[in-house]
Amino acid sequence: MPAIVPRCHVARQSWMPLATFLINIKDFANGFQLERPPRLCGKQLVLHGIMPHPRPCRTRKHDARGVRPLKTPIRRRASMAQYPTSFDKEGLLKCARGELFGPGNAQLPEPPMLMMDRITEISDDAGANGKGHVVAEFDINPDLWFFDCHFPGNPIMPGCLGLDGLWQLTGFNLGWRGWQGRGYALGVGEVKLTGMVRPDRKMLTYYVDFTKAIQSRRLTMGVANGRVEADGETIYRVTDMKVALSES
Repeated sequence: MPAIVPRCHVARQSWMPLATFLINIKDFANGFQLERPPRLCGKQLVLHGIMPHPRPCRTRKHDARGVRPLKTPIRRRASMAQYPTSFDKEGLLKCARGELFGPGNAQLPEPPMLMMDRITEISDDAGANGKGHVVAEFDINPDLWFFDCHFPGNPIMPGCLGLDGLWQLTGFNLGWRGWQGRGYALGVGEVKLTGMVRPDRKMLTYYVDFTKAIQSRRLTMGVANGRVEADGETIYRVTDMKVALSES
């Protein structure tokens, strides 16, 4: 004969959200034939019904009360072992074609808007702030497309292209972390241009240092500071570049 259990109390911890607690209590109530729905009385869950066994059924995953303990959700970090820490021009073009991080994820633009020739360093935990960094290089030669049109007789690389190169690298870093979604520039705090890029320059070096890297259910975003050097001379400085990834 099954035992009649007119009233059974199960303690609810103060830190347990009620909805989560009621879901987890199903494991405990699984051994009962309930006559009516459970009722919460203060911190006690009151069950009315018939229990077919002398005590609640338990498995090794349940505690002494027959309740499955709540586990703190663990945000699993994407593995970056599949990606190298430096990229040549072909590696960057592979990213531009969507082959590196996969369809629907971060991409670089193709030439002529690709503003770098190689990435020499990339990380998610190094840099000035320990939040990740990128170092990249762009070879300068008089045949680059923008010198003819900006400006005729006075060739200067547009400063906005240097800023775009920093944005490109910020988004690339997020994809390199294994984070999902297409990259979009959201804004920048302050931009200072203290030098120019003329055809006699040899190489630009980009430095991106992350101050924040956020990945949550609602938001995937990187915030970084950056600078551009021309042959070792700092010519551009930017703060608070923001790039987000979106799967929509």
